[in-house]
Amino acid sequence: MSTPVSLTTSLIATDPTTGTVIREVPAATPAQIEETLARAASAFGTWRRTSFDERAELLGAVAAELRRRREDFALLMTEEMGKPIGEARGEVDKAAWAADHYAQFGAEYLATEPVDSDATRSYVQYLPLGPVLGVLPWNAPFWLAFRFCAPAIMAGNTAIMKPDPHVPGCGAAIASAFAAAGAPDGVFQTLEAATADVESVIRDPRITAVSFTGSDRAGAAVAAVAASEIKPAVLELGGSDPCLVLADADLAAAAEVIALSRIINAGQSCIAAKRIIVEASVHDEFVGLLRARLAALKMGDPRDETVQVGPIARADLRDNLHRQVTETVAAGATCVLGGELPAGPGFFYPVTLLTGVQPGMTACTEETFGPVATVLSAADAAEALAIANDTRYGLAASVWTATERGEAMARELEAGQVSVNGIVKTDPRLPSGGVKRSGYGRELGRHGIHEFVNAQQVWVGPKQD
Repeated sequence: MSTPVSLTTSLIATDPTTGTVIREVPAATPAQIEETLARAASAFGTWRRTSFDERAELLGAVAAELRRRREDFALLMTEEMGKPIGEARGEVDKAAWAADHYAQFGAEYLATEPVDSDATRSYVQYLPLGPVLGVLPWNAPFWLAFRFCAPAIMAGNTAIMKPDPHVPGCGAAIASAFAAAGAPDGVFQTLEAATADVESVIRDPRITAVSFTGSDRAGAAVAAVAASEIKPAVLELGGSDPCLVLADADLAAAAEVIALSRIINAGQSCIAAKRIIVEASVHDEFVGLLRARLAALKMGDPRDETVQVGPIARADLRDNLHRQVTETVAAGATCVLGGELPAGPGFFYPVTLLTGVQPGMTACTEETFGPVATVLSAADAAEALAIANDTRYGLAASVWTATERGEAMARELEAGQVSVNGIVKTDPRLPSGGVKRSGYGRELGRHGIHEFVNAQQVWVGPKQD
């Protein structure tokens, strides 16, 4: 057993609309971490033997609890990380959808599969591994929690969620939803641990697997620790997602969807369109359409029902975003819209449109996490594809063109998911994940629930000729 070494610290939530501290929670002590691990291990002994129907009943009850307390949970996100209230309500609904989806389809996804061999009978059965640790970020605290825990719990594992230290209220609320739904003690737990204690938790022999969502730098550290303990991990990391707009695209539809993709959660999304690569013959027309849509967006207090763009979650994140914008402009790009730090309280950053961006500029080589649309020009579809793949990331991509052509280009795009003539999004029915420095493994859908199970081969004799 590995012992946490950090001193107890506090997890502090700051309202990014005002910059004031709204919540301070003591980080888990070594004794509390030990209790959490012990409960998860003890609960697994019973939970792994439950039927799919029993597991589905729990997830259904949790989904109902999420919907019942939708307004309270949405407001927590708005307070702790600045998500506009309408988007926050939608996130609670989507988390409930994930729970319902695995309740409905988990048994089908994990059904025993007969396999022909020289045995009298042989098959593969999918068995749970044990307690699974989810190390999660702040930008979608409810959705990402259920993307991790719903398939893990439906597979018969127990789940420990370590939320980002800046959203402690959201982490506690998710645990309270499981408790209210009657979850057995230890099946799901929120562990409000200090970041410095994560390594020791991963190394603890009671943890059997790890799911991590966050930056590629932090993901590399988590992956190294998990690999050193020979534990499976799923990593969903950063992205510099390309969006290709070709000359035969429906430009108005593309501008509408790309503007939305760029500003959801104030642009603080791994799968938001980040590099918009436009074929030269329609570049100016498309930029005009995109600028008009971006300029019409309302930025302000995310509690206001009419606001579409809230603040950046933290001051340091806003500072880094502004650095990326200023460095890109200094390198020769044109700032068509926004780009100036606003006066006043909070961590707001205006919707910004950069054109004349070239590969190698900061906005192309780093992940931009904010409402900044970066437009590049490509001579033709071939050059657009080359620019799209010229990145160390490979999370998601989209292409706007004739449908058949778009599907053909999807095979050439180095990304874990591709959307043709539509917004890139995550969906409980479809696998999600990346390649290159955007991570490995898949979440959601059939593929996601298969990540943290033992695909056990069973051979039953006697041998057949």
